[in-house]
Amino acid sequence: MSRAIVLVHGAQHSSTCWTPTVAALAALRPDIEVLAVDLPGRRTNPADLRTVGIADCVASVVADVERIGADEVILVAHSMAGVTVPGVAEALGAQRVSRMVYIAAAMPPNGESVLQDLVGDLQQDVTDKVADPGEPAPFPREFAERMFCNGMTPEQLEFSVAGLCADSDLLATTPVDRSGMPTSIPRSWILTGQDRAVTPDQQRAHIDNLGGVEDVVEIDTCHNVMISEPEMLAKVFAEYFDRS
Repeated sequence: MSRAIVLVHGAQHSSTCWTPTVAALAALRPDIEVLAVDLPGRRTNPADLRTVGIADCVASVVADVERIGADEVILVAHSMAGVTVPGVAEALGAQRVSRMVYIAAAMPPNGESVLQDLVGDLQQDVTDKVADPGEPAPFPREFAERMFCNGMTPEQLEFSVAGLCADSDLLATTPVDRSGMPTSIPRSWILTGQDRAVTPDQQRAHIDNLGGVEDVVEIDTCHNVMISEPEMLAKVFAEYFDRS
């Protein structure tokens, strides 16, 4: 039976953001197959970002899983991927998804949008971005550094901001529907303790919104943990792989 860990990136990012963690996991456990996907509108998956919605992202991830022929997967959702992975789990079914792992994930109450669930400066910044009639664009560097990269080394910070890309506003403005997500699939949460984009308190509320989370692993780092602490994250993934 073919098993794989499927890594789904968040907003303003692509599969490239997982590169340090994929390398760390390959060094630690070369036996584990890893798939880092590009959601629609990224370099390997072109699409019109003005029309890409949650359903399009779900279909894209499912197609990537089918392409590698994985019989069983662990689905990993970072940040905005929290709106996509429940639909992927629904499409693949509990017989093929052995675990869902959410990392600082966007998880509004069911029936609400991510934008409705945001608070403070981030809500205003995203609202302003959604209201901008121009072409989709990445967040300004200063904003990205503050929200995603606090505490990183200079090299990690440069890697992070170099990989930023434009994203679809629909992912933030469309109400989520998790009603079809199989409740029998184990759920885990990786809580980023120094996160400015999704604060620890917000993440705890998101854990409650998701429900059924059986364990929480806290890593004392920024939002982009896959870049700031790749070795630590790789160890957590390997443990989940062995448990699933």
